Amino acid sequence: MTAPENNTPRGGNSNRVIALACFACFAGMIGMAYAAVPLYSMFCQATGYGGTTRRAEQSYAGKVLDRDITIRFDANAVEIPWQFQPVKRSITLKIGATGQAHYKAVNLSDKPVTGRATFNVAPDLAGAYFNKIQCFCFTDQTLQPGETADMPVIFYVDPDIVNAPELKNIKTITLSYTMFAVEGNKPVAAAPEAGSGKTTDTAGTLGG
Repeated sequence: MTAPENNTPRGGNSNRVIALACFACFAGMIGMAYAAVPLYSMFCQATGYGGTTRRAEQSYAGKVLDRDITIRFDANAVEIPWQFQPVKRSITLKIGATGQAHYKAVNLSDKPVTGRATFNVAPDLAGAYFNKIQCFCFTDQTLQPGETADMPVIFYVDPDIVNAPELKNIKTITLSYTMFAVEGNKPVAAAPEAGSGKTTDTAGTLGG
């Protein structure tokens, strides 16, 4: 006697299982990618990786070396109608000494705008030794129409920087900020003039 044939489409079931597994894997990868962004940011701020400065766990270095280091300050404004610039371009202090710098921001628009600053230092390896005690970059900043704000940053350079082979002879560190509008506060791009092909740049530069 011949056994009855099994007409169940095994191939179809197998394909559905494979498709579902691929979809689950893809969704998991997307979720991990989104989660990796804040985790990577936290890692950089904790370790100084990629030139990201560290948030100081104490308000002083513990010791001051008899050796000068110059800190240069840089600023950029991206898609935000602010003027944003350091008050002084550089200061020189002893390694381990607490320093204070000021940035100035002016809201050029006719409405309140909230900005957020990202930051890094150069050379990249110095990020692990550049400690911020207080900084406007720790929180979002909101300026009213025409308002001017003083934005201080208090910091020190860890004396252990002289024990790093790559940095033992370092004389200058550049601290750079980029200010951009928080989502929902980004200005609408200006319409280009006829035949010009250009748009208006709303982020100006302070004099001085």
